[in-house]
Amino acid sequence: MDDNLWLMELESALLDDCTVNDIYSICNGKTIPEALRPDVWQVCLDVRNKSDQLVSFNEIFDLPFQRQLRDDCESVVKRLGNDDEDKVSVVSDLESILTFYCKNRSLKYEQGNGWIELLLPLLSLKLRRSDTYNLFEAIRDAYIPKGCVRQGNVFHLFRLLILYHDPELCSMLDTKRITPDLYSASWFQSLFGATCTLPVVLSMWDLYFQQADPYLVFFLSLIMLINVRDKILVMKDESKEKIVEYLSNMPCALEPNDVVDFCSLAQYYAMKTPSSFKTDLLQTLFGAHVDSHLDPIVAQALCLPVSVYELVDNASMETPHPDAVRFFLVDCRPAEQYNVGHLSTAFHLDSNLMLQEPVAFATAIQGLLRAQRQSIEANSNAGGEHLCFMGSGRDEEDQYTHMVVASFLQKNTNYVSLLTGGYAAIHEYFGDHMIDCLEDHDVHRCLVCCGNSTHAKNNNTTKNPNSTTAQTSASSAGPQTKITSDLFSKLGASLKSKSAEVKGKIFDYIVNPTTSINSANAGQNVVEKHVSASEKNGKRYRNVAPVFSIDEESEEPVSPSGQPDTSPHDETDSKEIVQLQMFLSQPDVVTSFHCQEVQMNGRMFDSHLIVTKTHLVVLRDLGKGQCQVIVRRHLSSIVKITAKRRHRDLITFKYGVPDGENLLITDMDKFLIPNASNATEIVSRHIVQQLENSKNT
Repeated sequence: MDDNLWLMELESALLDDCTVNDIYSICNGKTIPEALRPDVWQVCLDVRNKSDQLVSFNEIFDLPFQRQLRDDCESVVKRLGNDDEDKVSVVSDLESILTFYCKNRSLKYEQGNGWIELLLPLLSLKLRRSDTYNLFEAIRDAYIPKGCVRQGNVFHLFRLLILYHDPELCSMLDTKRITPDLYSASWFQSLFGATCTLPVVLSMWDLYFQQADPYLVFFLSLIMLINVRDKILVMKDESKEKIVEYLSNMPCALEPNDVVDFCSLAQYYAMKTPSSFKTDLLQTLFGAHVDSHLDPIVAQALCLPVSVYELVDNASMETPHPDAVRFFLVDCRPAEQYNVGHLSTAFHLDSNLMLQEPVAFATAIQGLLRAQRQSIEANSNAGGEHLCFMGSGRDEEDQYTHMVVASFLQKNTNYVSLLTGGYAAIHEYFGDHMIDCLEDHDVHRCLVCCGNSTHAKNNNTTKNPNSTTAQTSASSAGPQTKITSDLFSKLGASLKSKSAEVKGKIFDYIVNPTTSINSANAGQNVVEKHVSASEKNGKRYRNVAPVFSIDEESEEPVSPSGQPDTSPHDETDSKEIVQLQMFLSQPDVVTSFHCQEVQMNGRMFDSHLIVTKTHLVVLRDLGKGQCQVIVRRHLSSIVKITAKRRHRDLITFKYGVPDGENLLITDMDKFLIPNASNATEIVSRHIVQQLENSKNT
């Protein structure tokens, strides 16, 4: 009887001007009856009253790729097993609709782009050709992500979601060099129409269009992987081709009875994922326009990014859904920055400790995990399973924050994210309400305030750091920052009331162990700054050669005679691919060292450091004996080689040129080199030889 009631209610709603929300509330996730499906889909896709666009089609099939399009249509229909008469009709509909679509949108058809597979389930509805076209166009605009191409940015985002929920699985696939575009392109291009049976596709789309969530395809794809993760991990010793084939065909096993559970799991994982990327990328990923790309912050992100407005909203929620995302914020800025302004709910973990004080850093990690566990047990708004790391928003400190994040990912820690823009974004978000929302904020020592104040004075706008901050915030913040003073005050009170939940004397040493170090030792923990042309605060270099040291905390100069080459480096723009053994056999190659290249964001790549008679060359390992030339540096441009006292295999090569009485550091490369002392000794010796040769000539 209940089934009849909801069907009668649905039929009645379809006779009126119902909306997708009405249909969702009536159907409540049920599969739509075949007779009502066309009307339901037209309502959900908002094309019920759309005009006949095909009326402008001149029925001329003269596209440059028309032959390819017709052949592909015939090939796909041939596999369906229809009667000959039906085949002719289906091929005609396919070619007509796709030809008009290309002409109407000025698009080019490409083999394997998923258009045919997306259109076939729509033809099964037996609608007029014009109605079928409107449905196809609406699905393409609203639900098919743009940029579904090899190494496309869509797949960078999908990889970040895999990394967020299952870093072990992501690491295994990365190790095998299996990128998502190799196995999931057809999933995204056709909403699984290319891999699932027609009954499965129809049932899935019933639920999909009721949800009206374009990102659901990302989570459906994620569930595909997670459901068989154990089988995938067992295949780690299989060939790349065999694993890709297995992954590509996973949706084929879906049965109609599996669809409801499959979609429910996808919705559950969507709920357990930070959602700000959906808002930030909606116009970029979905819509009629095709000439945009993802922000590089996603394409090159170390982990899933979280926006400041999501972080703040999350912290202020009083009664969230029990399965919803709940952040545990980790502030990775240096202690001197944290002490002059921070969110009271943040756990402080000085990222500099990772290299400077590894033992203290390990202790701090244990404290972090303990505090997180306690906050979860207490059901606190100040903490949860989801770790959100925050840097300063300045590259010079955030390189260490990225290394901390990378260390958590390497340990297969679930739910790791990074706050976009760091503390600077939080500072800008709160604007002149910082007093209510930030703890211990000191406008005279806060680097963001000081930076804004300096900028304001240079532009003759104001001499008040507070007002400068407010003006900067008001002019550049998005709509989310335009919140009333009452709301900010309420939020600030809410945050401060929870601060005790993540603080205590037990963490005084763990959070900031450098405070217990005597002043003599503390003085050695100063992080060296790069010299800029406007800030000459480095050591004086008057007619002095480059300096080499193997201890960054206490520089021990080795002064080879001669002057550095004024060209700081010889970058390789072409990123050429070479055979490793052939490259090593070149006569000018002196030696090579297998190493790991450490990037500023903390990512590491298997590489080879090649020393030639004149250059330092970095080759990134691509597998199967192939390498990519990342950079070539002239030996005479190296002005300093440093290593951390407690991590002597982490070597930094610094490049620079004379700048009056100072030395201007222009660039740097960082490597993790086993037996690094041997490498640095050889490099230093050949630098001296280069300098002597330049003097003689």
